[in-house]
Amino acid sequence: MNPILQRIQSFSAAEEFLDFFKIEYEPSVVHVNRLHILKRFNQYLSRNPIPEDADETSAFETCRQYLTQAHDDFVKSTAADEKVFKVFQDQSSKSISLDSMKISLSTRGQKA
Repeated sequence: MNPILQRIQSFSAAEEFLDFFKIEYEPSVVHVNRLHILKRFNQYLSRNPIPEDADETSAFETCRQYLTQAHDDFVKSTAADEKVFKVFQDQSSKSISLDSMKISLSTRGQKA
């Protein structure tokens, strides 16, 4: 495994990744989307893995590019729109109207 990838395995917070790769970020975006950003970063790495023989500088720059893009995805969009996690993917075709919620709640109240 590339030394850069080995090093970042010990990181746990999105800010650690962003600071390590010297990426300027919007704290409010990271605060709300930290898991989404890291998941997207991982998706980018999975789609285009760092070659085993890549030097550290190349690996660093590639990771930096992927993480920057992952962060920027959520600056321009929302977690619900990006659908990184399955819960958002499953909800894309389902919508619940306010009227159906009112009916459901009133029905539950009658049973109690």
